[in-house]
Amino acid sequence: MQTLKIVVTGPFSSGKTEFIQAVSEIDVVSTERKITRKSERIKDQTTVAMDFGRITIDEELILYLFGTPGQRRFDFMWEILSEGMLGFVVMVDSTRPETFREARRILDTFRSYSPVPYLVAANKQDLDDAWPADDLRIVLRVDPDVKVVPCVAKDKESVKSVLLELLYAILELVEVEAEEV
Repeated sequence: MQTLKIVVTGPFSSGKTEFIQAVSEIDVVSTERKITRKSERIKDQTTVAMDFGRITIDEELILYLFGTPGQRRFDFMWEILSEGMLGFVVMVDSTRPETFREARRILDTFRSYSPVPYLVAANKQDLDDAWPADDLRIVLRVDPDVKVVPCVAKDKESVKSVLLELLYAILELVEVEAEEV
């Protein structure tokens, strides 16, 4: 049995917890706490340590999904959660351009932790005011070889397609490394 650790990261309220809940075969272990500040509340809870979910791909492969806190005051958890990851997803709320700069900062931070495959999940593509994935690629300055995948974090099939794209990227890297040996 092989296990793969995938980290799901992104700005506050970008859909990380929903993403993991949509596909996890176990009840998601979550460290959400109520938000006490009332100014400009997007949601009334925030992840303070991590979310954890699990997906059995087949009898030989299990994915462990670790969701990071999105608020900067909890970013000390990011490096801890990144240890041993084989890939990561950066969630972006496509309807909130005010979070795009923070998404880019998080992407750069996780790239500095480990040179693993990653992609950007352009969440909330079901909403009228969502920025298209191609426009997000430009504004986030994402390299052309990195996928920016349209996503709806509440939709299991959408989340599965994001994870499959990341798994393909991980597999491609493993095959390249095997050829070099």
